[in-house]
Amino acid sequence: MNFTSDEAETLSRILKWRRDVRHFRTDPVPEPILLGLRQAMAAAPSVGNARPWRVIRVKDKDLRAAVRAIFERCNADAAAAYDDATRSEYLQLKLAGLDAAPEHLAVFTETDPEAGRGLGRRTMPETLHQSTAMAIHTLWLAARAQNLGLGMVSILEPSAVETLFAVPDGWEFSAYLCLGWPEFTDDTPLLHRTGWQENQPTEWVVR
Repeated sequence: MNFTSDEAETLSRILKWRRDVRHFRTDPVPEPILLGLRQAMAAAPSVGNARPWRVIRVKDKDLRAAVRAIFERCNADAAAAYDDATRSEYLQLKLAGLDAAPEHLAVFTETDPEAGRGLGRRTMPETLHQSTAMAIHTLWLAARAQNLGLGMVSILEPSAVETLFAVPDGWEFSAYLCLGWPEFTDDTPLLHRTGWQENQPTEWVVR
């Protein structure tokens, strides 16, 4: 299938406007939209067609509160690792949308899935985690195309999350995602707006 220049421009706009969202409205996301996002995630590439990502939709309030507690502990540890000046900057960043986002997704990678029968990953088993990352990115773009926001909470201890959700052996924590309608739109990413970090161009080295 060939795509038009207008479709290419639409993709470019979606990529440009993809944001790691931290500020959410509490309005629920309709189930038909969530079904579409699941279908989009299923279209992601994976090594040997292994489909190693496993997703838990977290609705239970106690589980959400426990994730929040893990985040607070890990965030305090992270802040303590900076010097005083940088710590002050760090503590002003909003690093999670856990409180308002209507949808929480805990994403894991199965490290020895039957699917794919080992194709393509024997010498590079990390491609399973890479496959999960691609599925998350596919979900991220599909959500943005629906005018939804998605934010990844990375300040979590993987083993604590795995224990909390009592996942099967061989499931490794990959990401905790907050999904919902963004509270506001802005063409300047948070870390740029606060002066924490600007984008650096991607260099392609020729050899």
